[in-house]
Amino acid sequence: MRGEVEQALDQRLRFDAGCPERLSEAMRYAVLAPGKRLRPLLAMLAAKACGGTIERAMPAACAVEMIHAYSLVHDDLPAMDDDDLRRGMPTCHRKFDEATAILVGDALQARAFEVLATELTPASVAARACAALGQAAGATLLVGGQADDLAGAAENNSRERLEAIHHRKTAAMILVSLELGALTAEASDTFRTALAEYGRRFGLVFQITDDLLDAHGQEQQVGKRLGKDAEHGKLTYVTLVGVDESRRLVAQLVDEAIAALAPLGEKAEPLKLLARMLVDRKK
Repeated sequence: MRGEVEQALDQRLRFDAGCPERLSEAMRYAVLAPGKRLRPLLAMLAAKACGGTIERAMPAACAVEMIHAYSLVHDDLPAMDDDDLRRGMPTCHRKFDEATAILVGDALQARAFEVLATELTPASVAARACAALGQAAGATLLVGGQADDLAGAAENNSRERLEAIHHRKTAAMILVSLELGALTAEASDTFRTALAEYGRRFGLVFQITDDLLDAHGQEQQVGKRLGKDAEHGKLTYVTLVGVDESRRLVAQLVDEAIAALAPLGEKAEPLKLLARMLVDRKK
């Protein structure tokens, strides 16, 4: 399934002569670098769990990955997280330059919505998908979460504040991946609600394990510079509740995520397996 995503992304990142060669190269570099393709997988598995197909879900899968890639390119910039390494390779602004990296993010956002608007059918599904992705990637969720994360330490260093940041910065794009997959399958409200409950917990698990990796992972395996959260004084699950409690939360949330999928029956087994795999993730 990951191979199908790679091929689909490659096809959708080929441009005519109007796109400058350097911009095209940088966009492909940012998106096609080796990665987990977690969000596209969630979109496709959600579609299948709701009785849809990978083929119908593929435009949505590509769109969420383009938005995710744009967010990483911008997050890595010197004005934000100032990272040199991403997926084991130089970050986009290091490989090219800062101006090109900014333009890559701009162009990937536009391309993501173009793919949804022109490739999803019927038109009502395309419209709902564009609206859902726009909200998830916008000022109240993805971008707002990044803004609060950049603000660093605050007086209210509570678990509630931490979960609010990560619901927006991380979980929102996981939730919308599942929602888009369900939309392409024209799923029932019952199925969409089950996926949303799963996604909220999955998103928190992903962020907690990310915090654990930043504190105790192996840089070569993870593919990015580690320990930067502590350097920047950022609020994380590890600094707030400790390693043992973080791991306990992961186990609890995975069990809850799996239980939430009950209405979907056996078709949700791949989503359950994906949640279980987060417990022992190494990158």
